[in-house]
Amino acid sequence: MLAEITWGAKPILFSVPEDIPIVGGFSLRWYALMFIVGFAIGVKIMEWIYKREGLDPERVYYLFIACFVGTLVGARLGHCLFYDPEYYLANPLEIFKTWKGGLASHGGTIGVIAAVMYYASKDKLNKLWLLDRLSIAVAPVAALIRMGNLFNHEIYGHETSLPWATRFVQNIHAWERGAEPIYCNPSHPTQIYEALSYLLVFVVCYSLYKFTEAGKRKGVIFGAFLIGIFGTRFFIEFLKNVQEAFEEDMVLNMGQILSIPLFLWGFYLIGNGLRKRKNENSKI
Repeated sequence: MLAEITWGAKPILFSVPEDIPIVGGFSLRWYALMFIVGFAIGVKIMEWIYKREGLDPERVYYLFIACFVGTLVGARLGHCLFYDPEYYLANPLEIFKTWKGGLASHGGTIGVIAAVMYYASKDKLNKLWLLDRLSIAVAPVAALIRMGNLFNHEIYGHETSLPWATRFVQNIHAWERGAEPIYCNPSHPTQIYEALSYLLVFVVCYSLYKFTEAGKRKGVIFGAFLIGIFGTRFFIEFLKNVQEAFEEDMVLNMGQILSIPLFLWGFYLIGNGLRKRKNENSKI
């Protein structure tokens, strides 16, 4: 067993020199690649579901656009309003400077739900029916985004002596500009913990849909998704370093506080779905 792991992967996959016409100065980051690959996988999963349900798979691309926009807008606004509202309300133009970083998964979740509400009303689909099926596609996206965080050397955990303890680069911006890396002490690789948890949520949601009649009870699969994603997030947060200074003295950090209502909503959805008769939930 390893005593520790030194994570030396750089956040940028490749860069195009500035002197190259048209595309010069472009850099592809692992985080962006994970985001793109995750959405591509999600689209393929939804295409399969649409075909299985007798719907036009071409409509998935409109759903993809709505969810992509909802994710980005929701995640950015979530970071600005949940984690530093005073600064961003005083400097609203800073909200648009996404290249400086700052995306919140809870905001992204709210953004996706809003996007689904809009899309479902346009396509005359039941909102919970769609959220149930979209949950299967979203879970692997969430897992890949956490792998993007791993490449960014961010949101790792407290120091630990576990065999898989990992040393991450602390001076990430200076390191990208050529400085020698400064590594943290061996810490919990909480990005990997979350990624594995989200893959397990995918397996559970897919199994409920494919091998049980949960898909006929609206809200059950989506409820399981919320419990799985935000339940694991709540507990893994105890191992993480705080993201913002104001969280230092909090019993529960902001990520945990925001997870609680979504976690409880999941239980409500499952209970509500199981109480209804299957034939009431079988229609789109």
